[in-house]
Parts: sequence; structure tokens; C-alpha cells
Amino acid sequence: MRGRLIVANPGIVVRQQHAGKDATEDVRRGIGAPPSIQVRFSCPTPGIATIVGGQLNNQSTRNGYGLKGAPMDRFLRVDMSARTVSFEDIPSKYKNRAGRWLTSSIIHDEVPATCHPLGPNNKLVFSPGIVTGTASPTSSRISVGGKSPLTGGIKEANAGTGWARRLAKLGIRALIVEGQADGFWTLKIDCHGASFEPAESWTGERLSDVYPTMFDRFDSLESVDICSIGIAGEHRMPAAGICFNDQNGRPSRYAGRGGLGAVMGSKGLKFIVINDAGAEGISIADQETFDGGRKKMAAALTDHAITKPQGALNSYGTAVLVNIINEAGALPTNNFRTGRFDGAAKIAGEAIFEGNKARTGAELYNHACSPGCIIRCSNTWHREDGTEHTSCIEYESAWALGANCGVDNLDQVAEMNLLCNEYGLDTIEIGGTLAVAMEGGVADFGDGAKAIELIHEIGKATPLGKILGAGAKVAGKTFGVARVPHVKGQNMPAYEPRAIKGIGMTYAISTMGADHTAGYTIAPEILGVSGKLDPLNPDKVELARNFQYATAFIDTTGHCLFIAFAILDIASGFEGMVEECNGVLGTAWTADDVGRIGKEILDLELDFNRRAGFTPADDRLPEFMTYEPLPPHDVVWDISESDIDSVFG
Repeated sequence: MRGRLIVANPGIVVRQQHAGKDATEDVRRGIGAPPSIQVRFSCPTPGIATIVGGQLNNQSTRNGYGLKGAPMDRFLRVDMSARTVSFEDIPSKYKNRAGRWLTSSIIHDEVPATCHPLGPNNKLVFSPGIVTGTASPTSSRISVGGKSPLTGGIKEANAGTGWARRLAKLGIRALIVEGQADGFWTLKIDCHGASFEPAESWTGERLSDVYPTMFDRFDSLESVDICSIGIAGEHRMPAAGICFNDQNGRPSRYAGRGGLGAVMGSKGLKFIVINDAGAEGISIADQETFDGGRKKMAAALTDHAITKPQGALNSYGTAVLVNIINEAGALPTNNFRTGRFDGAAKIAGEAIFEGNKARTGAELYNHACSPGCIIRCSNTWHREDGTEHTSCIEYESAWALGANCGVDNLDQVAEMNLLCNEYGLDTIEIGGTLAVAMEGGVADFGDGAKAIELIHEIGKATPLGKILGAGAKVAGKTFGVARVPHVKGQNMPAYEPRAIKGIGMTYAISTMGADHTAGYTIAPEILGVSGKLDPLNPDKVELARNFQYATAFIDTTGHCLFIAFAILDIASGFEGMVEECNGVLGTAWTADDVGRIGKEILDLELDFNRRAGFTPADDRLPEFMTYEPLPPHDVVWDISESDIDSVFG
């Protein structure tokens, strides 16, 4: 049963009946609260619901829909139009779904496929993974789903953040945001319920200027984590991402791709602040099975050369790939003109490590982006005076803002990376857009200072800035550029598909547009994980299919995608991933269920895209790649359309 409160004046006391039992609502409007707050709440057990300063406190005498003692067994639905919240039981068909499986399911079932991505009928769904919030290593991922304003199709983006753990520990399997508010608002969630506060005073600012004040306002970094949009999201730019703080409070962890920050902005939602104090954590159905799986996973991650302590990722971060991919002749340079960049070594992970050592006087190994991560691949770059410049320069960011724009000055790359974090932008899409703009004559390749100026244009939301903030495809049309390396409107990441055929197939068939994380075939094609494959061999249909299915399952667990390096080489690690899920859910999944569930997720996403109007013609790489040979291999994109279409049948 649900009650509904409309708070218009302080001091109102309302008494309503719930299932024949009394529940008293003592309503008071606190200082700084908006003049009208509406909160929908559920009282399935006797209890007292109060609003103080716009805050709902559901103090049930049993767990019910209070958020203390929390198996992940409820949805929190937020209606921004009315600024109401409601807790709901999870429908039986979603019983074991979380992460990407759940976000894509809800978007598939509840969002009209032909709706405008920035209109009132789109929804934004947050869901922690199955094992997020537990003691499982490297599992603090949050999936964010919606219809993408960049591609027009379904989208799931995810990030590693303590925010995900807090949401899971509060027992919220999915946070569903719908409707559209006037102005911008903050939503705070804690073990008592949810509340709204106006956020207009925080708009138009750099995120690093806002987050410290927000932590003070809502207790402290130790108590809360923050999800937000930046200026780009406020202006509904399709290159806008959704930002989360890292463990040091930096606004630097992004669900970046697909423009979901613009969707959040269209809802009028500026911040979501979560405090999990008082929550009792995740209910585990089979502790012994979970512990066994967790130990296998941890052992695999700490043993594998790529993921172990002071291994490749911990030492050099994901930017360790710059030199590796450049050597393979697959580092897209100057808007995908060539696969080799002469300045690659100057922006690589090794350069970051040695540069930090020279500037700080110490060897700095990387930190974890989120609680419980034992891979610890997030780097920090320092200025010449030893002060921190930015964190983190990922491989894709070093490439997009560096090699793809012809920039080999690491300080300039760092500044662009910082500005993307500050303004709420996807570094991959912005780097791709800058390269297209350079090809269109807006700047010269290699002109890092001009590239920095252009990102500031986005931050100021000027007409030019809004064109750039709309992404590479729009920039290409605006500046008359035919060579736009996108699929379904999303710019390609940091791997040249003509030189690495499997990742090219992933770009082509991904439901999300060009997205390396949809099926990271770089693992076998370049790194030799699970066996070395020839990257130039076009016979990659089965590889592309299997990697997309496996990845969809990993995105469901709440684990970071980088566990794939270890679990593909160490069988016990793969077993551990499945056993962890079984321990939490009480299921009896086997390795075969990984592919089954992955296929189910992809089928949902493919069906949504078909209903949105996508056809096989959208599963194609740009035309210029079919006739323009790529140096140094002098190869073109030559995988047949029939092979591409056969991946998912």
C-alpha cells in the first residue's frame, strides 16, 4: 500500500490509514527546503514516516521498505516531474538480475524505443552488480542504462565507484529515474529514505569546485559518495557523461559513453548523494560457496602478470597499452590516418611513471578507483612543481586527447583530461570530436594549446562548444568532414579496426555503437590472453560473439572488465566468478550459464534497437575504412557484410 504526502507548509501533521493500521506523518519544512516537496512512500508494516526539511524517514519496526538490513530486494523509483519516490518489490522475472542485465531489461521493458532520448519518456536506471557491496575483489561497479542521445539506441555505461557499494548495501537493486523536473535538484538517499533539495546554486561550476562543498554539506567523504553531471550534462550535450567521485573525493570516475549525462540533465537531476550509514549490507544466500569463489577470484587476480600487484596495470595503468598498440601498428593517429604515432612513448604509461618519479622524487604505483579493487590501475599525473595535475589518465584518454589529435605533450594531455572531468565529458568522444574538428580546419593536428581552448568552449557552452559537445558525428557534419570514425553515432575508441579485425567486428555489431568494452578482443588479438590470435586475420565471427556474451555477464556481476585478463587464463578464476554469484543469489549456475545470460542480455538490447529503427545497415564501419589503406600495414576494412550479419544471426 502506498501513501502520498504533499508538503506545502511547515508544521502540518497528517494521519493516514495503511492496511487498517495508523501511521502518523509529522511534517515540518526545514530551513532551505524547497517550498513544496512531494514524497510517495510505502508502509507495508506499522511504522512512522516523517519528512523533516523535505526528507522522508521510513522508520519501520521491521525491515519492510526501510533501508536498514538490506538484501538487494527492492527498486527505488524516482519521479522527477512530481519529485516523488517510491519503493517497489522486484518483479519475479527480474529476481536474479543486476548490473547491465537489469538496466537493459528495464529500459527494454519500460522505455518506448522510439522516444526522444532527452524527452520525458526516457528513463535513467542505476544498478549495482550481483556481487557489488560484498567482500568480492574488484567488484564496485555501477551500471547506468538509458536510451542514448548519441546513438539513439540502448546504452549501458559503467564505472568503478564507492557509490555503487553504498547503493547495494542500502538494498537497492535498481534506482529508476523518470519524468522531468523544472530546474536542477539533488537527491539524497540514506537508510531512512530519500529527500530532494534544490541544486540550482551548484550549476555552471567546475566539479572540483563543487564536490568538496557537497561533501561538507552532506557530512563527509567518509560517509557519502556523490554521483553528478557537469556543465555538459546541464546543457544536455550528447558527449556528457555521469561522474562519480573516487576514494579521495576527486570527481574523476565516469560512466562516460553514450551521453547518459545529458539524459540525467534532461531529468533535472544534478546530484545523487548516498549515505549508507546504518545499512547492514548484502544478504548472501550461501556464504561457503561465496567465500570459495571470492578466494579463487582474488588468487587469479593477484597471480596474473597484468593484474597482480606491481604488474602491468598497477605500475603503468591502462596507459601501458600506448606503446603496445603503437608497436602493433594499431594506434589511431591524426583522426585514424595511420596506426603509428611518433610521439607515443611521450604519452604512454611508462612516461607517466617516470615523469612522476622525476617530479615527485618517488616511485608512484597506482591506486584503486573504488573500494575493494586489488588491481589498482588508476594513475595520477603531477605538475613540474610536484603538485597533482589530474587523475586518472586512462589509455583511451591518453590516446584520444593525445595521439588521435597529434599531441605528444603529456602536460597538455593531462590538462585536457582534467577539463573533461571538470565539465562532465567523455574523453573518448571529445578526443574524437577534436580530431574531426582538426581535420575540418578548426585547429591543426598537434596543437594542444588550441585543443585546450576548444574544450573550454564546451565548458562555456558557447555555440561552438555545443557543436563540439554534441560529438564527432555532429562535428563532422558541421565542418564538412567525411572521415568520421564512428559507428551508430559513437566515436571509435583507441584501437584501429583495420589493423585489429576482431575489435572492428565488436565496433560494428555492438548494441552501443563503437565500444571496445562491449567485447574486448584485444585480450587475445594483441595481449595473447587465452591464446594469441593474429589481429589481421578476418575470421573473427565466433570470437566477436563469444566475447560480447561473456562481457555482458561480467557487466552483470559488478566486477571490473579487467578481471577478464585473469579469468580467461586461469580457469579457477572463471569458476570463482560464477561461484560468487551463486553464493549471493543461491543459484546453481555453471560456466554454460555465462553464455546463456550474456546472450539473453544482447537479445534484449538488439530487440530494443530494432524497435528504435536500427537495421543491419547500422552495423557497418565508416566507408573510408573500406578504401583507405592504413599505414603501416596498408590494409583496409575487408570483413564481409555477411560475416558481420552472421554474428548475432
